[in-house]
Amino acid sequence: MDLYSGHINRLIDELAALPGIGAKSAQRLAFHMVNMPKDKVERLAKSIVDAKENVRYCRECYTLTDQELCPVCSSRKRDHSMIMVVENARDLAAYEKTGKYMGVYHVLHGAISPMLGIGPNDIRLKELMTRLEGDVTEVIIATNSSLEGETTAMYIGKLIKPTGIRVTRIASGVPVGGDLEYIDEVTLLRALEGRIEL
Repeated sequence: MDLYSGHINRLIDELAALPGIGAKSAQRLAFHMVNMPKDKVERLAKSIVDAKENVRYCRECYTLTDQELCPVCSSRKRDHSMIMVVENARDLAAYEKTGKYMGVYHVLHGAISPMLGIGPNDIRLKELMTRLEGDVTEVIIATNSSLEGETTAMYIGKLIKPTGIRVTRIASGVPVGGDLEYIDEVTLLRALEGRIEL
């Protein structure tokens, strides 16, 4: 039996479909939204629609942006000869929070996982190799310490080694099986500073 009307149930169902939102959180959010002033609800709805219509991938690093180039790639203060390879935009954001990395990024949008049917052609490796034709001196592989992340790191290392470009992997300090987006800035910084040659 439904406890609430159709509109509230639909809102709860839509919110519960979002990643990381369980049934109880969805219910709390739905009740909060229903009790918000109408103008705030309209701003929230408009920001969601605007983001969906205007956000795209940066043409250099493939993170999310509403411009042709993201702020990192368009910055002249960044070292464009150093590329950190990450699995997703959340990992990029985690490293940016440290405020210490001054290179640029490349977002793969996944990791190699034969078990899930994700191969090298399913992530942005071709685009990375194209970027390496420019003036790149180092590639830092900052994939997660999971089986898929390690597999991806090894694969990228083997692809890049023949080019003569220095390839490093972030050091330990990042727990095995941990996702970068949940790790504190100090641990991320130690992992970056202790990276090793592959």
